[in-house]
Amino acid sequence: MNNKIKLGLTLLLALQAGALAATSTVEASAGKMTQYRVYQNEKALKEFPSLQQAVAYSKQFKYSHVEKIANRQWVWDNLPRYALYQNGLTRSSWGFQTLAEARQAASSLTNVHIRDLEKPGWVYSRHTRYRLYQGDKTMPQWAFVTLAEAKKEAAKWGSAHIMDTDTNQWIWDNISTEQKEAARSKAPVYEVITADGVTSPTTHSFLLDAIRASNKSAGSEVVNMTTGDIVHSAIPAYTIYQNGKEVRSYYGLDNAVTYAKTLAGAEIVKDGNVWWTNIPYLQVYQGDKLIRHFHTRSSALSYARSYANSKIVTSDGRLIWDNMKKLLYLGWNGSSSTTTIMGQVAATQGMDINSPTWFELTDASGTLKDTSDAKVVAELIAKGMQVVPLVHNQFDKAMTSTFLRSPEAQKRFISALVDRLVKLQVHGVNLDFEELAGADRDLYTVFVRDLAKAVKAKGLSISIDLLRGDAAWNHKTAYDHEKLASYVDYVVIMAYDQYWKGSTSPGSVAGLQWTEQGVKEYLSYGIPRSKLMLGIPFYIREWKIDNNGRLLDSRAIFMKDLPALLHSNEATSVYDPKFQQIKHTYVKDGFTYVLWAETVDTVKKRIEIAKKYDLAGVAAWRLGYESPELWTMMLQIK
Repeated sequence: MNNKIKLGLTLLLALQAGALAATSTVEASAGKMTQYRVYQNEKALKEFPSLQQAVAYSKQFKYSHVEKIANRQWVWDNLPRYALYQNGLTRSSWGFQTLAEARQAASSLTNVHIRDLEKPGWVYSRHTRYRLYQGDKTMPQWAFVTLAEAKKEAAKWGSAHIMDTDTNQWIWDNISTEQKEAARSKAPVYEVITADGVTSPTTHSFLLDAIRASNKSAGSEVVNMTTGDIVHSAIPAYTIYQNGKEVRSYYGLDNAVTYAKTLAGAEIVKDGNVWWTNIPYLQVYQGDKLIRHFHTRSSALSYARSYANSKIVTSDGRLIWDNMKKLLYLGWNGSSSTTTIMGQVAATQGMDINSPTWFELTDASGTLKDTSDAKVVAELIAKGMQVVPLVHNQFDKAMTSTFLRSPEAQKRFISALVDRLVKLQVHGVNLDFEELAGADRDLYTVFVRDLAKAVKAKGLSISIDLLRGDAAWNHKTAYDHEKLASYVDYVVIMAYDQYWKGSTSPGSVAGLQWTEQGVKEYLSYGIPRSKLMLGIPFYIREWKIDNNGRLLDSRAIFMKDLPALLHSNEATSVYDPKFQQIKHTYVKDGFTYVLWAETVDTVKKRIEIAKKYDLAGVAAWRLGYESPELWTMMLQIK
């Protein structure tokens, strides 16, 4: 949570009169809140309040589907039911919703088959079995599905013969007996090379004789001694594998399929491509380990959901679903108002955790101020979000110092807070005690330890917000990073206010290099990456400077208001390598105003820092400061 921009926090917390109309507010906001998420393959694209809107958007993309956000129920898709393969290969454009569409596409192709992706084997096949030769020459187009087709073409040519590729036999020719005898009387043309590379001592003048000799020697080939060409092979083209182990080979596909159908987990391979299989189309992995195959998507999804870090991959290598570890997105509301909270959340996409400002340490005796709303909790949980309310200390150093010296006050506060968290059925609590005295370091550590113990005893989580600070002096503050991290589930690095309202010179709220260095420092404390969340700002600070270059004042500006501000004041812009942000400057009423912009691009770069260091997630201060378009980007790179 932002420790400087919260000047209006007391005022915001006074808006509780609006909570009297909580029920109607929740219902009104629920209509705007996204409920359905569109994916292309496994990548999230966008969220929508209604299924109709989600489906309409999803139809723009191939291999897309729609899920209900709350439970990831798969409710619509345009993934193909049928796939077309030629010579064992398919294309992204060869997926079809209906068998009729697939057959239409296959009608002009040869060596083609159609697979029902929810069943083993083929539902349609059209492959060549007969090949025409003139002498020992053939052409690519001289492959035919039926013998009649082959004979029809052969009629156009002299000295032609037809091979049945299923049996590897010479089955027809238009060569007369006299022509055969004449060919046999000539000098030898063909030799047979055995499987072990030995040349047979017998050579042949007529090709048919060489083919017959070769077919008696498995794995041999017939070579034209003049040209060096291989003109016949007795090496079976189709190999059957069962569970990856070679079982048997056949010359022809039909015979191979007949045998493969008797085996489970079989596939037929030719030239490195799978021409037939009864292995289910969908594979479920946990991490990189294949754990099971499925024919239907519903069964694969049901099984995959029971495993963490699982994914569903097609046999063609397309990833269509996963629940692999992704960045968590936490959004602080900075408010206890039901109207504000629900309006902010409705504008988000992909947010996992919502943190309303509901609890406050009121006085040193441990009194808890509670402005929570159970109806909001129920609504957000129904939308698939975790609710983790924020509890703060009013940033009152003196009051907090007295509180930390009273075990009775702490016990009272912890008991009241945990009881209410349990009653609300929230996921956990976010602790944001700021402006603490360095002398209270050990006392605060003990308080966090006791609070975390009580929270976890009820099966709840706890996160703590800590300033980005600086490793050079953090040991002098009230925050013992290493010990605090050992008690909580998440540590949120408040990586903003590099330059704040009290700064004596202008600068960025959070330069990107400064942000990344802060992450490195937190890792240097020995805090696990899986516990760290990077706090990111949705606001900027504008600095006012007089003609003498003196800094007069500054103010916070919401991200969403920046474009209009720059446009209305005709600002000049330049990239600042120090902060790695765009610096904007404009002059108004004799004063110079300067600011460093927070944009969709800089937010993306902050998220990339979290990814680079494999952090648990990011936390945004605060919701409502951003434009809704920002969340589309955040969802897509999540």
